[in-house]
Amino acid sequence: MQLGLPFLGSQSRSLIGLDISSSAIKMVELSVDGKKGYRVERYAIEMLPRDAVADGNIVNLEATADTVRLAWKRLDSSTRSVAVALPPSHVITKKIIVPAGMREDELEVQVESEASQYIPFALEEVNLDFQVLGVAPSSPDEVEVLIAASRKEKVEDRVAVVEAAGLKTAVMDVESYAVLSALELIEQQLPSGGKGCVIAVVDIGANTTNLMVLKDGQQLYAREQAFGGNQLTQDIARLFGMAFEEAEAGEWREPGRWSLQGAEIPENYETELLHPFVENMALEVSRALQFFFTSTQFSKVDYIVLSGGCAALPGAEGAVATRTQANTRVANPFSGMTFSGKVSTKRLLADASSLVTACGLALRRFDE
Repeated sequence: MQLGLPFLGSQSRSLIGLDISSSAIKMVELSVDGKKGYRVERYAIEMLPRDAVADGNIVNLEATADTVRLAWKRLDSSTRSVAVALPPSHVITKKIIVPAGMREDELEVQVESEASQYIPFALEEVNLDFQVLGVAPSSPDEVEVLIAASRKEKVEDRVAVVEAAGLKTAVMDVESYAVLSALELIEQQLPSGGKGCVIAVVDIGANTTNLMVLKDGQQLYAREQAFGGNQLTQDIARLFGMAFEEAEAGEWREPGRWSLQGAEIPENYETELLHPFVENMALEVSRALQFFFTSTQFSKVDYIVLSGGCAALPGAEGAVATRTQANTRVANPFSGMTFSGKVSTKRLLADASSLVTACGLALRRFDE
């Protein structure tokens, strides 16, 4: 069986978490400090040309690779190995139970047999990998194995982007698993480490909002809906008579920093654009949760964690908390970490919610 790229494994002595989103390239590099905690060595965000990446697909390979190269130069790191991820929509995953003690070659045959039953493509058309998760909950004589499969062209597109940027793909992960890795750090900030709590992670990107609901590390529900920050960017461009790219380059998130190319944004930005967008965002989060409630036996969530660039918008946290009546916080996986002298603490705090996936990928460096 051709396993192709290591979807779920591999370890690198030095590794950069590389998040290729629809709007930006984000990079994070972590290390371990002397106290056995994590240290943020450096990070970088570089905006992508519009439509270079769409629906998780690399549409313009050259432009995307150029942006990755620019982000790496901005990162100012000597590390060239990266962990990159595929969107969940590009990956088929399944957990299987197998007898404990199987040899590697026996396990590969078992995985291939299982995969052929549920993957709607010929196996030669996919990259397939697996990882033993541990003892099965039902029996100490069995182990739980996670299988991941993706069309080869989806994997190859991301590898091609990385190579064209002069870097090397060391790990190919899945974005949702990277988020789960970063969420473990965020859960530590909750009372009792979030144990027994139903936690809704809401990632609000440029074009889509993704809801993932978890309890004790197990995913209960996932949903994607069409709503994102590009709506606000388009409104800004229309109201102020500028190109979409100009509006996207502005500083919109931090109070007192709403400016564009040195020009102050008019006062009506808040009343006419920002506040209505934030309220609409809170409504979308509430709607997504209602789908969760009507589809499961759950009727409430204990915590909402907001991630993505829109999570840092002024008033977003309060608006979502008011609309949903749930304890809401903006994701910051770097809380409790130390920072190198190359990292601006204030800037990182503003960007933290948009770096959740990149942080989760950077954590792959420390996998056992």
